[in-house]
Amino acid sequence: MSTKKINPMLLIDFYKAVHAEMLPKGITKSVSYFTPRMSRVDRWDKVVMFGLQGFIKTYLIDYFNDEFFGEPFDEVIGDYKRIMDRTLGGEAYKIEKVEKLHELGYLPIEIVALPEGTLVPMHVPMFGITNTHPDFAWLPQSLESLISAESWHPMIAATVGYTYRQIVNEYYDKTCDDNIPRARALGAFDFRGEECTESAIKTGAGWCLSFLNTATVPTIPYLEANYDCDCTKEPVAYGSPSTEHSVMCSNYAIDGDEITLLRRLLTDIYPNTSFSAVLDSYDYWNIIDNVLPILKPEIMAHNGCMLMRGDSGDSVEVVTKTVFKLWKEFGGTVNSKGYKILDPHVKAIYGDSITVQRCEEVYKILEDNGFACSNVALGVGSFSMQCIEENGVLKPFTRDTFSSCIKATYCEIDGKPYPIFKNPKEGGFKKSQKGCCVVFKYKNEKLVYQDEYTWEEACRNPNNELISVFKDGKIKINQSLSGIRAVLHEGAF
Repeated sequence: MSTKKINPMLLIDFYKAVHAEMLPKGITKSVSYFTPRMSRVDRWDKVVMFGLQGFIKTYLIDYFNDEFFGEPFDEVIGDYKRIMDRTLGGEAYKIEKVEKLHELGYLPIEIVALPEGTLVPMHVPMFGITNTHPDFAWLPQSLESLISAESWHPMIAATVGYTYRQIVNEYYDKTCDDNIPRARALGAFDFRGEECTESAIKTGAGWCLSFLNTATVPTIPYLEANYDCDCTKEPVAYGSPSTEHSVMCSNYAIDGDEITLLRRLLTDIYPNTSFSAVLDSYDYWNIIDNVLPILKPEIMAHNGCMLMRGDSGDSVEVVTKTVFKLWKEFGGTVNSKGYKILDPHVKAIYGDSITVQRCEEVYKILEDNGFACSNVALGVGSFSMQCIEENGVLKPFTRDTFSSCIKATYCEIDGKPYPIFKNPKEGGFKKSQKGCCVVFKYKNEKLVYQDEYTWEEACRNPNNELISVFKDGKIKINQSLSGIRAVLHEGAF
């Protein structure tokens, strides 16, 4: 069965089906917050807020309307009962809450959130969720598993992209003319290595907050559908023509050499278009040292740039050494900051193994040898979207990378407010907020929070950065991709 056809009320951990009956009698409101509680990555003390709007539109609006409220009552309830009766047992749960929700016809939920693109420090709540109808105080925490599963990876992907962008900014500031576009310095090549297609799409979306180059085509329609953008009218994401080994090897099998295809690419297939060619199917340095000089007339007459791509060996050595050899053969100019720029007909590229450390290494070697960092295009693969290496330790990305969680912190019973909190004696970072929260900029800079408010007090506070973005089945604030980029990069995308 396709996931898209699963009753959304079944997108839960089993125990969520029974918690409504366990809550205090007379409860009419509950509030929970999504918070990064700690970082397990040394270089990160903040996480990029991203993906909530896409989740709201995809699941809380379209999915619930199509697969729950828009489906016949008997089918929806029958499907729920079929599963629960044969797993938990009919005596373990009550079906009335699900029946009432379907009869209501919309999700009685409100979400307040920080703007997407915000860099959020540890312990600061990123968004909060509450019920808007007194009969559904059980619903916010019932949605926890779905929200959590859909939220943590897009945020990490956006944080990964932002990390690379800071490296680019540092070295481009030093070695490149100020008009050189930074959003195209790196590209993502992670699609085939992600957990699934949906993960690849949302990872690509997070990456595109900081860069324009990606190989993941479906990221573009996802961003267009959820983040108010249009690739025909603005830069959403770009791809580029490139060969792969099947192309190189099949032509070699026919031609008996590689020069024939490279000449055809330059003069016949892409005479007016930049492209990259993977050159290590057999002997990379033979191509660089011996074939490119033969093709120099065609390369210099080409109305575009040919990017020389290595795909094996030490990526740092290969890409930097390629720059040095291209300079020796093709020359170039010196920019306003005193760094060498290759002739615009040639460039070096390395495909998908550039970790943050390797990115820094490549740029440092180029800088030390007097070359601008824009002489290379670098690729980031699924490895860097799913883990990071620090001090020789491989740290995979999971929900626990930032200990991201949704915890109930407030309820109202018979009209009386009650703060809820957890504070494990041995837990440390697991201590939760207490009551409702106000997030504000301390001295107009760092985001901090204060808790122990009632819901009404928090909502009325004019300094609260947590703004209502979704209520009763409808989106209230629709952020654009360009707007989110401006928030994250302070207008300097």
